[in-house]
Amino acid sequence: MLSTILIVVLLLVLVGALPTWPYSSRWGYGPGGAVSAVLLIVLVLAVLGRLNF
Repeated sequence: MLSTILIVVLLLVLVGALPTWPYSSRWGYGPGGAVSAVLLIVLVLAVLGRLNF
């Protein structure tokens, strides 16, 4: 249950980190890439059963 909530929160953070708004266009893809990497790691750990929540 908690891992599902964690994945949903990380997806929302990923959408918020994408540089689609004028004030964040100069950020580049760094924030979105970092959040994507964390999300990918969490998903892989969840699939492998390594997350013990």
